Amino acid sequence: MSMFRTPQVILFSEDVTRAAAFYAGLGFTETFRVPAEGEPIHVDLALDGYKIGIASVASSRADHGLDPVPSGQCATVVLWTDDTAAAYAAVTADGAPALAAPHVWLDRLLIAWTADPDGNPIQIVQHLPAG
Repeated sequence: MSMFRTPQVILFSEDVTRAAAFYAGLGFTETFRVPAEGEPIHVDLALDGYKIGIASVASSRADHGLDPVPSGQCATVVLWTDDTAAAYAAVTADGAPALAAPHVWLDRLLIAWTADPDGNPIQIVQHLPAG
């Protein structure tokens, strides 16, 4: 029997509001915010049973003694879709950077890469029909 449950990824951000708005624009729904009003230091969002948290760099340092890296390619968020090309076009048209255009990988996946406002890569991926 496992002692763990409900895994979640937390991303660090210098601007929690901006990062949370970006993920909300991808279809995530806010499920938790601290503080409840004013500038948040932590926001949780969910999409299709998957939770992602956005934590303030300053708060993580002051409250927990951590030394987070606030930008760069420290983690990847993977978003599955039925149409990688359309999703990639929509997200990049909304201002997300284009890291890698849609391309076939392993002859069975179509993958594209963009990033959130803090530079964390986002992989947009779909299964290709067998053939």
